[in-house]
Amino acid sequence: MLSRRALARALALTLTAAATALTGPAGGARAAEIPKAPGHRLVSQYEGAPATARPVPGAAPAQNPHLAPNGRSGMHGDSWGSGTHPYPGPLGRDPQVTSERIAALGGECATATFDAAGRLITVCGTFQGFLLKLLDPRTLATLAEYQLPQRSSTVEAITRLDFSKIFKDTSGGAYFYLDDRDRVVLADSRHHVLRLAHEQAADGSWRFVVDDDWDLSAVVPHDCVSWTNLFPSGVCDPVTSVMPDWQGRIWWVTRLGRVGTIDPDSGRVRSVQLPGEEIQNSFSVAEDGVSIVSDHALYSFEADAGGTPVVRWRQTYDRGTGTKPGSVNQGSGTTPDLFGDGYAAITDNADDRMNVVVYRRGADVPDGRRLVCKVPVFGAGHSTTDNSLITWGNSIVVENNYGYENLTSLTFGRSVVGGVTRIDVRPDGSGCDTVWQSDVKSPSTVPKLSTANGLLYFYEKEPNALGVDAWYLTAVDFRTGEVRWRRLTGTGAAYDNNWAPITLGPDGTAYIGVFNGMVAVRDGG
Repeated sequence: MLSRRALARALALTLTAAATALTGPAGGARAAEIPKAPGHRLVSQYEGAPATARPVPGAAPAQNPHLAPNGRSGMHGDSWGSGTHPYPGPLGRDPQVTSERIAALGGECATATFDAAGRLITVCGTFQGFLLKLLDPRTLATLAEYQLPQRSSTVEAITRLDFSKIFKDTSGGAYFYLDDRDRVVLADSRHHVLRLAHEQAADGSWRFVVDDDWDLSAVVPHDCVSWTNLFPSGVCDPVTSVMPDWQGRIWWVTRLGRVGTIDPDSGRVRSVQLPGEEIQNSFSVAEDGVSIVSDHALYSFEADAGGTPVVRWRQTYDRGTGTKPGSVNQGSGTTPDLFGDGYAAITDNADDRMNVVVYRRGADVPDGRRLVCKVPVFGAGHSTTDNSLITWGNSIVVENNYGYENLTSLTFGRSVVGGVTRIDVRPDGSGCDTVWQSDVKSPSTVPKLSTANGLLYFYEKEPNALGVDAWYLTAVDFRTGEVRWRRLTGTGAAYDNNWAPITLGPDGTAYIGVFNGMVAVRDGG
């Protein structure tokens, strides 16, 4: 998201499926469980022991008044991008695994949000296009769905046999948020920003309804590849992400560096462009501004009286000399994290070892004092991430995605070099220190922290000499970095999460979007 741009890449590969791919039925029908590849009986089903809940102290990110409550509003949990949930995820007590196969091929459901009743709202990638879906949180049965337009990158991939196009596409509804009235807000591939509600009919059936539709095509170039426009001559600039600020404006960004706002009352659209810069990640919002990272710099924006974005400050970072395996482009792979006493954190793209970089985000901070620390992480020549950080208090957790490209990367028992590190900003702000390092191999997930039980959740894959591709939900102690337990979710490429996040639901369930649909893990008994 996305962050990671994590989300769109998570959904992207599902769109390479053959034209015969079928989406799951709506109206409460339940599809089959995701099939396991041979070898699932040859690997450990469960390791470790149940953990004891130990809540982590600290102040939660401020609640954005125009978002659903923290923990259930979007990919990164809240508008600060913390990657935390206030809910107690599974502790590892006889954890039970269920799954839902969304399509015959593909069907990955990545970002998960939850309405006030706990129903799950997600976007799933299929060959026909993205599907906005309302799911039963226990059975994962589809209650309602809304078809979004097919993305131009999908048409390009099919007509030009270049599937790398969709791996670098974070547009079309991949990033979305749930607002304070449980409405989905997203940007589709037609350069429209939609606001959709879900409602139940007298017969008990559910449906999505478009409440608002804002057309950005007047300010965003949109000569994009489609089935009726296979060879466009103009510019196509997809909208990648949307998020509200504290005043209720809807901010949006595009791949080619446009930053804009929508006044939802008047429909007025304002925008600026960052020349020569690309935005593939989502962005974060605090009361003091909007934080956006391009492939060149970290920005803090505010809107002027007319809604036009204005740069409060800009800070370049080491973008390296090329794109690493495990990265979408030559730039930071993280959505900015806003945390602690006025800090913002990203990772850079330094050639040898990626750095976690922390800045002071106040508008009045002198340029010479903006940098708090720059901490190299993971091994030389094998260090990158394309997923958001986790931040809580003054702590930062980062995982290593080096070597993961798509679900073909880790077949036949292969894995990545891996690694997870926790870094803390010193209480006096004089720098940062490494607290612990772990060799957990989490190839491509957006990990999460349950602040209610003190566990970090990763989606792990160890190398296997027998060639079995076994995927595990792994719980790690936030304080020590020790693995508490891991539970097998399934085997084979269908269980590869392919950049999708882990999401902790209000009922304590951990949800993971995987290539063929969605997996749920919850404590038994």
